[in-house]
Amino acid sequence: MRLNLINVKSEISPLKTVVLHRPGKELENLIPDDLNELLFDDIPFLEDAQSEHDAFTKLLEDVGVEVLFLDQLVAEAIDARNVREQFIKEWLSEASVNNKVNEDQIVSILMNITDTKQMVNKTMEGFRRTEISTSNRERLPAYFIVNPMPNLYFTRDPFASLGNGIVVSRMFSETRRRETIYGDYIFRYHPRFVSDDLPKYYSRNEKASIEGGDILVLSEEVLAIGLSQRTELASVRTLAKELFSKSSFRKIILFEISDKRQFMHLDTVFTMVDVNKFVIHPEIEENLKLYLLEYSAESELKRLDESKLEDILEELLNVSNISLIRAGGNDEIAAMREQWNDGANMLAIAPGEVVVYHRNVVTNQKLVEAGIKLHILKCSELVRGRGGPRCMSMPLWRD
Repeated sequence: MRLNLINVKSEISPLKTVVLHRPGKELENLIPDDLNELLFDDIPFLEDAQSEHDAFTKLLEDVGVEVLFLDQLVAEAIDARNVREQFIKEWLSEASVNNKVNEDQIVSILMNITDTKQMVNKTMEGFRRTEISTSNRERLPAYFIVNPMPNLYFTRDPFASLGNGIVVSRMFSETRRRETIYGDYIFRYHPRFVSDDLPKYYSRNEKASIEGGDILVLSEEVLAIGLSQRTELASVRTLAKELFSKSSFRKIILFEISDKRQFMHLDTVFTMVDVNKFVIHPEIEENLKLYLLEYSAESELKRLDESKLEDILEELLNVSNISLIRAGGNDEIAAMREQWNDGANMLAIAPGEVVVYHRNVVTNQKLVEAGIKLHILKCSELVRGRGGPRCMSMPLWRD
């Protein structure tokens, strides 16, 4: 076990420790009526989703990555400080039950689950109406007392590792805000991470939303952050103030992108894969707006020339011969299809070495032609959640 805390100063440095969440029964509590509210377009088949996720885990472990699991970390944090009752109370306060009798029953159920990890997973999967005994059944919601959290296997979003510190997100959608309680407990109570030396740059209690999928660590001094459907400028300003005073980061490139569903985060349209290579979805280039926020007394936004993205990256990163690999190549239809299946979202495990979905054949071929080594993950179910290998992983340590 690494006793060091957090070390992520690059998108592409060799990956050594990562947090994943193996999909659980929360996916079996997805129903057609709730898909829009819970931010899904389809219902993944749990058995196959778990098999695909197991293959992802094995792929990472086979190349020497230490894989930690979200539910296990939360359980260890709770047990380390004996804060089970506190955790249940905090979780329940955000579960929108709004009925004291039902709340008491839920607390009783959770407290009576002796295994803490099983208890944590129960909070993730939600509570069906049929699990509550009441003579006032007509007053209960149609299906769920507490909604499931099916997005949890996208561990990139609820918190983010930056340099040697952590950001606990304020999620854009109310349905995902409860997810951040797990990261909050890990970094408050887990023995591996409790330290006065661990900077916390952003809190889940902030008012402006920011999500991990919008944050890319391009170097020890430069971040890229997407102004997207889910990340606001106000949150970036708050984060920048903390980063500029407590870390080595000195510049933030802001990508103002569309709020389309398929462009939900910056890492769905722009990903770093090597020291001088980036994958970009061509559809964002036409209307892309770029800004620079620098460490200074004023910290004012500076508009950049979008037509010179390669030049901008070369100057800020002090790297020559930057190249943009366009997802889908020059095929407009392929670009749209593969973007829907996260063709531009990949996890770098070393410079020039990435994990990709097998189904994005055109983009994958372009990566091969650019000299990128691919680790190919076959997926038909995980992809239904609209997230790729980067979305499903939260690095804690890169060498």
